[in-house]
Amino acid sequence: MRIMGLDLGEKTIGVALSDPMGMIARGVEVIKRKTMEEDVKYLFALLQEYEVEKIVLGLPLNMNNTEGPGAKMARDFGRKLTSETGVPVVFWDERLTTVAAEKILLEADMSRAKRKKVIDKMAAVFILQNYLDKESR
Repeated sequence: MRIMGLDLGEKTIGVALSDPMGMIARGVEVIKRKTMEEDVKYLFALLQEYEVEKIVLGLPLNMNNTEGPGAKMARDFGRKLTSETGVPVVFWDERLTTVAAEKILLEADMSRAKRKKVIDKMAAVFILQNYLDKESR
């Protein structure tokens, strides 16, 4: 079963996919956000292309486990995505995934400009891989 991981931001959406066995996440792309309808339409095409059966959407919780505006945006987007595509969405705690992605990119000595282009894709990989690792246990 192929699973898609998403790191939803205000300006971009990082996209990751699992292998068909659902064990390893890899980055696919960073989508520049337009409108919710256009974003869902584009993601629907990706879901069909890769035969995705489930979506793991990062849920940006506050450090005290409360939900703020970012979590509301993610929940609204997830509901819209499921209603438009029929693919179930699982919300996954994404705290510190961007920090972890940034750390790895810094260790790889990647320039700030290059990091900015791939950080959301890497965060989507972290979200999805964390989910896959938890499900395999």
